[in-house]
Amino acid sequence: MRLLHRASPWRRLFATDDLPDPATLPEMLAPLGDALLRLGPAPSLAEAKAWQPCLVDALLRLDLPGWRISQLLSDHNDWLYRHSIYQALEEMRGSGWGEPPAGYCVLTLGSAARHESLLRPDQDNAMIVADYPDARHDEIDGYFQSLGERFTETLGEAGIPLCQGHVMARWPMWRKRLSEWQEQLRLWTAERRVKRVQQSNILLDFRAVHGDTGLAESLRDSVLALIPRAGLLLDELAALLDETPVALDRFGRVIAEDRDAPHRDALDLKRQGLLPLQNALRVLALVHGARSVDSRGRVNELVMLGALDAPAGAAWVAALDRFQGLLLDAQMMALDAGRQPDSWLDLRRLDDGERLLLRHDLQQVRSLVGRAKAAARASHHYPG
Repeated sequence: MRLLHRASPWRRLFATDDLPDPATLPEMLAPLGDALLRLGPAPSLAEAKAWQPCLVDALLRLDLPGWRISQLLSDHNDWLYRHSIYQALEEMRGSGWGEPPAGYCVLTLGSAARHESLLRPDQDNAMIVADYPDARHDEIDGYFQSLGERFTETLGEAGIPLCQGHVMARWPMWRKRLSEWQEQLRLWTAERRVKRVQQSNILLDFRAVHGDTGLAESLRDSVLALIPRAGLLLDELAALLDETPVALDRFGRVIAEDRDAPHRDALDLKRQGLLPLQNALRVLALVHGARSVDSRGRVNELVMLGALDAPAGAAWVAALDRFQGLLLDAQMMALDAGRQPDSWLDLRRLDDGERLLLRHDLQQVRSLVGRAKAAARASHHYPG
């Protein structure tokens, strides 16, 4: 397992505010160049979002693995976020709001923050505002409320739906001053109350997508300082791992049993494979004070910290990679069939070797979940 990290040149694809110029791409990247030509130099945000299957098809033709394609989809979603915020800021200037009255940072949460998005994400975001006097709350929060409402609405119109659970910067729960976020986290992590733990869990995977990244790093410092004293939270996070069981029966065989399944051989691989893996790695990262947000980075950091052995870490990274590849393939097939992309894997499409590998990967995830639960419950760092 390679532990040293070097930034991939692929990650520069959507790192700037301008889309890549297809004329500057080498001949070996012709599928990507063709896809960019079809998109055009100045697409609307809706056109850019609708283009993502074309992007995935080009990257598959270039033999990129599913995990790298997932990263690049997430990078492109970050690009959409930035441009929706720029558009909202420009609208506000035109309406007389002026410039932002305080420093701020927009965060993406969950799979977007981990850069592990697939083809049909919804919005999960938040906002940190630099501390300001209470006397200016109505003025300053009013500005950022309008900004949050505008950019989330723009993203929704572009094709990244509003979060049905209201986890968005347009709502006060997810838009706070830095000191308020720090106090909120202190309250959420101080008790073993399911709702508070669930809210903490949503926030614990975050990444700055626009604004003052120092605010996000200050919040991360606060998380890492709180968790060693939050034994109750860790215990409940361990218990929550049982709510997304791995798709194996007690004999270690793959099962596809879900009353919402489109057919009896349909497995929700995101819910019963990918999410248990990601959730377990989050718990281990919190227990051991790892700073990384993405699952691959967490495994690398945990190995470097001595919390995981390298062979086990490599097995979990391999499982993550294969899950993402299977899900992307299934989503592209759904689009080809005229359906919306989802997280169902048709087990009938797997050959015997693929089924054995899926079973092996799910068994590795079950082992990881057990390890995360044991680590959380062994920490027992209760306050006082």
